[in-house]
Order: sequence, then C-alpha cells, then structure tokens
Amino acid sequence: MVATPIGNLADISLRALHVLGLVDAVACEDTRHTQQMLRAYGLERPTAQLLAVHQHNEAEAAHAVVERLARGERVAYVSDAGTPAISDPGARLVQAARSAGYRVLPLPGASSITTALSAAGMTGDGFVFTGFLPTKGSERQQAVQALAQESRAVVLLEAPHRIQALAEALSVLGERPVTLGRELTKQFEQIHTLPARDMPAWLTERPERQKGEFVLVVHDQAVASSSDEGERVLRCLLPELPLKTAVKLAAEITGEPRNTLYEQALALKGQD
Repeated sequence: MVATPIGNLADISLRALHVLGLVDAVACEDTRHTQQMLRAYGLERPTAQLLAVHQHNEAEAAHAVVERLARGERVAYVSDAGTPAISDPGARLVQAARSAGYRVLPLPGASSITTALSAAGMTGDGFVFTGFLPTKGSERQQAVQALAQESRAVVLLEAPHRIQALAEALSVLGERPVTLGRELTKQFEQIHTLPARDMPAWLTERPERQKGEFVLVVHDQAVASSSDEGERVLRCLLPELPLKTAVKLAAEITGEPRNTLYEQALALKGQD
C-alpha cells in the first residue's frame, strides 16, 4: 500500500519510488492517472503491468491481484492521491490479500487529513475523521447535528460541486472555527480559518474559492464537565419535583451515577 502525492509531485517518498520501480505490477485506482504519475518519475510501465482496482470492481479485481501474489509476483497498490484505503479504494484488497495469507506492507506518505490538521493550529486532544457527509438533505442534517455534539475536532472531505451545500449545513455551528483547505499542496492552495456561520458568504465572495478538492477541519470545542451538567439539570428539576424523582431523571438525562447526583442534590437542597 503506497501513499502518493495529493498534488505536488515532489511529495513522493524515496521508499515509494524504490518500491514502485521494484514491483512486478502496480494495482491502481485509475491506470491512466497512475501511468502519468509514473512517467513523471521515469518509472513508466507496460500496460499489462497496471491493474485497475477501483471502487466499482475492487472485490473482483482483488482476486486477480491475489493470483499474481500466488505466482510469486510483488504488487504495489496506489490510489489516485494520498494514502490508499482512507476514503479511497484499497481496504477490500487488503482484506483479500491477508485472507489469502499474504503480507500487506504500508508505505506512509502524503495524506490530505494530516496535512489539513497540521495547518489548522488546534491545541485540543484527538480528532475524528468523518470523510464525506451524506449528500441527501435530511441525512446530512442529521450528520451535522451529531457533529455539533462532538467535542473533538472533525475532519471532513468534500467535492467542489457540493462545497457550498456543505458550508450552508455547517453554518448552524455558529462561532465554532472551521479551517478550510482547498487544493492542498497544489499551485492554487488555500488554507483559511473562519467561524462556521461565515463560511457560505466567504465561499461566494470569489468564484475560485469553490474550485478544487476540499478538506475541512471543524475545530474542537470546550464542553462542560459531567459534574457541571449534572448540577445544571438538577437545578432545573429540583424546584419542580421531589428529590428522588429529580435525581432519577437527571441520571437518565446525563448518564451520570445516581449516587453522585443524589449527593449533589442534597448539597443543593442544603443551600436553599
């Protein structure tokens, strides 16, 4: 599994060049695209040594790769850009090769995900990679609602013809910062951070801002501690309900231990 540049051809690793020149065949998402890339490095191959393995034929094409491995051949796999099997084909090929008893070796390299994260300037812990959100309106709205509850950073991918719709959907996040990376590592690369609510207008200001492939980092957000949340819910319920009932409902709402909430409720009652 060989990572290839996401734009700038200089971002290939020495190890990748060595392997791509050494193997007996190169399985790839698009044979024409890969041949053009190999040609740029002086590694052009006969057509018979390029195997098409993409999202529409991966399960079937994986068997052809396994057959070559059975003959003792060495096969590299590349997607059109970046690291294979990350929102790209490759995962089924990996499963087929491993199931047949063959070793799968990853060659690390370019990834639009880590590239965008490194320029986002976040200080929080961890992130979630979501990739492409659903394209249907209702499903996308539900996905955004779930995203809004996520305290960690969320990395999204989007195509140019859908970026405006995604920006509109994410605008409900208000002041939460979003770093938008467009055409990363390419000639017209653009990286910009702004509040989610401002993104639709920013994209429409200049037509070129909607061109290219996009990676978006929805920044992490601070959340109230569970104890603060439990106390908030108890303060709402205690004036209206008996103590035990309020504690029971607070536990169901927050998921906090009932004993902890009971002690908090007693303390709050004592303040009255």
